[in-house]
Order: sequence, then structure tokens, then C-alpha cells
Amino acid sequence: MQKREFSTEIGGKSLTAIFSDLTDQANGSVILKYGETAVLATAVMSSHARDGMDFFPLVVDYEEKFYAAGAILGSRFVRREGRPSDEAILSGRVIDRTIRPFFNHAMRNEVQVVITVLSIDKDDPDILAVNAASLALAVSDIPWDGPVSAVRIGKHSGQDNFSVNPEYDFRHDNDLLLDFIVSGKDGNIVMIEGSAMQAEEETVAQALRAAQVELEEMQAFQQRIVSEIGKEKARVEMKRASDEARALFTERMMPRMSAAVFTGETGGRGINALKDEWREMLKSELPDEPIGPALELFEEGVDAALHTGAVEEGRRPDGRGFDDVRQIFVQAGGISKILHGSGIFYRGGTHIFSALTLGGPGDAQLIDGMEQKQEKRFMHHYNFPPFSSGETGRIGGLNRRMIGHGALAERALKAVIPPKDIFPYTIRLVSESMASNGSTSMGSVCGSTLALMDGGVPIEAPVAGIAIGLMMSEDGGNGYKVLTDIQGPEDHHGDMDFKAAGTKKGVTAIQMDIKVGGIPLSILEEALAKARDARLKILDIMTAEISVPRSDIAPSAPKILTVAIMPDQIGSVIGPGGKVINKIRDETGVESIDIEENGMVFIAGKNGTAEHAARIIKDMTREYRAGERFTGTVVNILEFGAIVKLNEHKDGMVHISELAPFRVSKVEDVVAIGEQLPVVIKEVEGDRIKLSLKDIDPEYATRKGAKPASQDASRPPYGRHDGAGGGFRGPRRNGPLRGR
Repeated sequence: MQKREFSTEIGGKSLTAIFSDLTDQANGSVILKYGETAVLATAVMSSHARDGMDFFPLVVDYEEKFYAAGAILGSRFVRREGRPSDEAILSGRVIDRTIRPFFNHAMRNEVQVVITVLSIDKDDPDILAVNAASLALAVSDIPWDGPVSAVRIGKHSGQDNFSVNPEYDFRHDNDLLLDFIVSGKDGNIVMIEGSAMQAEEETVAQALRAAQVELEEMQAFQQRIVSEIGKEKARVEMKRASDEARALFTERMMPRMSAAVFTGETGGRGINALKDEWREMLKSELPDEPIGPALELFEEGVDAALHTGAVEEGRRPDGRGFDDVRQIFVQAGGISKILHGSGIFYRGGTHIFSALTLGGPGDAQLIDGMEQKQEKRFMHHYNFPPFSSGETGRIGGLNRRMIGHGALAERALKAVIPPKDIFPYTIRLVSESMASNGSTSMGSVCGSTLALMDGGVPIEAPVAGIAIGLMMSEDGGNGYKVLTDIQGPEDHHGDMDFKAAGTKKGVTAIQMDIKVGGIPLSILEEALAKARDARLKILDIMTAEISVPRSDIAPSAPKILTVAIMPDQIGSVIGPGGKVINKIRDETGVESIDIEENGMVFIAGKNGTAEHAARIIKDMTREYRAGERFTGTVVNILEFGAIVKLNEHKDGMVHISELAPFRVSKVEDVVAIGEQLPVVIKEVEGDRIKLSLKDIDPEYATRKGAKPASQDASRPPYGRHDGAGGGFRGPRRNGPLRGR
């Protein structure tokens, strides 16, 4: 095996890049190792361009291998790796968003980057994956303007410094303040993905500054490797529009472009109409012209008009000011009483419907993956049906965009979800994009907040989100405009899509994608400030509709009651083979009973079923103490006392001597089977409970007509009984015991 290794130190730990002939059929490859976590990145480009495509065909695949965790995972019947997990898809999106801006999008040769996780220890492989993808491309002959680097930045509340590439344990700590993945190149930021616990904007900016320092070191490491072993880049044919098409476009389309772009409408209707005219013009006047390059010519014209209008003329397509948020409409509830909570959120032409469903702890999602094993009690799912963009298409199934948008909104909301000990429900939100015109993910944050509050979930604070855009000078100068609440053409043709969500207190999630070579930190700080201003405006409108969560959950939602039992009582509540707990479910009609190892019992049910089941479990497991008073039912009469049923699961004994303050001849003189009897616990010995009637009601026997028994010296004193089921021990005798 031919092999070369390069090492550096990042975050106090050695990072090693291994180049060998292990995958020598790929255009470029590398194994990147950090601690005991290792990933393989390969990059391959097809030898010929794909005809008829109107986009650059880049594919990024992130492959989880169960062997990497040293475990045989999967289901009992299937042990092979199946469809990618959500975590794998999200990691693949981070890689794609980092490397894509540095390709020439006029390329039509297919490029595939595959990341294979070879081993996983304490370090998350996603940061390794981004850097490995960069190195595989940078040393290959694939045309690409890299390298680009990535780092993870984390911080705990009260921590002075930021942690670089923190391990899993650090990120799962309850005191985690923020956790960001940041990619960068040449001193600029390229991609951001992260969550925070209402971190202030200045703290977010400090995290980005800390990331920049580490990114520069990683860039230097990669550039050194490329200078030593990098291949010369291949020349790839780029299909472009003909001179005739360019002349026709310049003469007939460009004079009308500004009017089509700056119509004062939303959604780019004028642009779409002009584009249809261009298609027809090509068919009639240049029938042999390849349609793909000609349409790309049109997109370049729109792009130029938007940038010139924003940077030089101070104009936006819909006529808004640069800091203006589109018209907002909010509604909490009002759809159906069946739903546990709902919210409708409009921001201009973006319309979102969010629905809340509450369930018991047993409804939590079980995640048994390569990287994590946990119960997930809060979920946000996002759907983007084709009608939301005025198109036809396949309904059902998932794509990477839907998973990514759902995860972003989930991170934004997770910071305010109440802990399990306060609100033990499993919480599922579903956001439906009903109409799309810019940042449906941030609209989903707002709609979901309304649904949570409508459903009575005691969130810490309302959350809203906004998308901030950027138009930079086309000639590479310093001119730029930061755009609040981007829509339609600004989203598609802008240089940055910066999504920020948070509360009035601070940021809960951010995500940034770009179409240029990088964004200076100073512009990102400006974007953070504008996002905060817009977020506060939106929150004011939302809280005018519903200021605090409703005082109780919806009647249609299951009620969850919590009962604490001793861990050693769990077995008796479950019973052999689940016999006891299943009987409780059947008798009460409760939806679910979940018992945790610490003895916490969560009971979910409707229409009083939860209360019924809770009473049964409390009666089964309660600890009885001397002095407690009950009204029980006499269920059996013995010669020496009465058995009194305290509840469905516990009996006690009232000895004949405890029926009255005087000697009673027969138990039947005072009580009868089926009689309701006031009693007090006199003594508890293990499972035996000794009760007294005379201590709680000395006159009871007299009112029943019982009279003191005649004293008979030949009759021994009362015998002694130790409680229900304890057996009669006979009369007490004086003197030493024999036979012992």
C-alpha cells in the first residue's frame, strides 16, 4: 500500500489525513482521523456531461456503517444498513451546503462525494466529514475552488471560553448554551448550522469569531496538503448559450427585465411571465438552440437586475424597504376541537399551518442509531406538498429538504420546551407549507409556537424566526445590501440565506447558506441585528393573538398523571408477564401506563380514566403509617376480630379488643359484614396492618347496642392477632415459654 500522512492539532487533539491507494479508482480520496473517529471521503466526476440538464448535478451521500460503532445494529430481522437516518441526511446537507458554492454551476458533469463513517468514538464524525470532503475534492483533478474548512464551536452557560470540536457528552449536557457548526474559507463564513438556548446576539457573534481562528488553522493545513499532493484540475467543457442567443436576449429581453423584476408584486410573477416569453421566442427564432444554456442566460439576467436594483438603486422587487417585514397574519386554534392545538401563520405569500399532538411518555420516538440511542419526546415534522408552490407532483414520502427544514424548526423550538418533570407529554408538531414564497422553515417556527401555546404547552417563551438575505456588488466591490424577510426572487438569486430564530431574550437556532465565496463576519453581525429587530416585531404580533399558553390542555388531549412509587414496587405493579398492569389498563380504559426505572409512573387517559388508574396504583403501592384514618368495609368476621377492606388492594384487622373501650363478647355485637367502618391504623408490621375502632370512635360500640361482657375469671384474656393474614397466636400466657 502506498500511503502518505499529514497531521495537525485542532481543538487540543491530533487530526490526521491519510492518503493511500485504497480507493485509487476515485478522482480523489482521504481518510481523516480525529481521536478514534475516522471517515473516508471519495470524490468522483463523470467523464462526460449529461445532456439536457439545466442544473449542476452534484450529489453528496453520507453513509453510516454500523460496524463503525462496534455494534450489530438494525432490527431483529434485518441487520444490513437501510435508508439513511435523519442524522445522516442532515450531515449530508451540511457537507453539500459547504462545498457547493465553490463549483462552477455551468458544469454538467456529474460529481458525487461519498462520506463513509469507518469508526466512531467520542467525536461526532460530521465535522470530519466536511473537512474530508474538502480534502478529497481539493487534491483531485475535479474543478473546484477549495479547500474549505469546518469546525464545531460549543459553550456551556457560565463557561468563559468556547470549546472547539466538543465531544458528545459536552453537547448533551443540560448546561449547553450553544452548539454551532461553522464552515469558512479565506477569512469568510460559508455555512452555519446550530442551536442555542436563547443566547444573546453578541454571544453568537463571539462564537463565530472563535470559529474563524480555528478555521484559519484548518485552511492552512489543507492548503499545505494540496500544495504537496494536489492534482492539476481537469478542463471541463461548459456549454453556454450561442452568440445569436446572447444577442437576441440582450436586444429583446434585457430592456424589459427591470420592469419584470420590480413589479411591486410578490412571488416573481412578472419574471415567470417574461421567462415563458423567452422560451417561445427561442422556439420560434432559434429552434436549434439548446434550451438549458439559453434559460441559464435568462437567470443571469434576473440575477444582474436584482443585484443592480438592490445595491445601486435601493430597490426590492415588491417595493418594500430593506428592513420591512411583509404583512403578518396569525391565528391560534380555531380549526377543530379534535386537534390538541393548532396555529396558522402568514408572512406575505408564505402560509403555514401547524398542528400539535400530545401523547404519553410511551409515545416517544426510540432512536437506536449509530451515533445516538435515546428516547425523543419532542418532534417537529415539516411537509412541503407541491401545491404550496403552485406545482403538480408526487404526494407522500420525504426528501432532504423536508427533513432539513423540519430539523431546523425543531432545534429552534427545543430551547423552550418544558422538561419532562414539568410537562411529561410526548410532543409532536407537524407544519404544513400551504403556500411558499420565502422561508417556510421560519414560518413553521412561528406557526408551531402558536400551536404549542394554543395546546396549553407551558413553553418558556414564544419563538419566532425570520430569513435575512444579501445582495453584494456584482463587480466584486464593497457595495452590498442586507435584506430583511427575503421572498421569491431574492431567495433564489440572492447571495445569502441567513435564517435566525429566537425569543425576545435571544437566539435559539441559526442556519446560513450562500451562493458566493464567503460572507465577512461584519455582514453576519449586521444580519443578526436585523434578524433580532424583525423577530421582535413578529413576536409582538403573535403575542397579541395569544400572550401566554392556555391554562390547560385541550379536552381532546389525554390527561397525564404522575405517581411516584418505590423502585422495588415496580415488579408488583407490572405483575408476572405484565398481568397486573394489563388488568389495570383493561379495567380503567386508560391509554397508556409507563413506568421508569426510578419509580415514576406516567398514566395517560381521557374522561377520568387516568384518575381511576392512578388511584389503583396509589392504593397498591402506598405506604401505610400509624395514625392514618380510613373508612373501610367489613369483609370478614372472625372469632377474634374483623377484617376491614381499606381499599381495593389492602385489608387490615380490627382485633376484638380494639372494637370498644370495654370487653366485647362477640365481634358480631359491634360490626357486620358489609358495614362501613371508621378505623385508624394502630400499628404496621411489614404487610400486616392493625386497626382500631375504639381509638377513633369510642362510642361506636355503645351506639350499636353492645354491652360490656361479664367478667369470667376462668376465661383467658383476649388472644392476640398480628393483622390480616397473620394468624391467631392464642392467649397471652405468663411465665417462661417451654419447648424453645
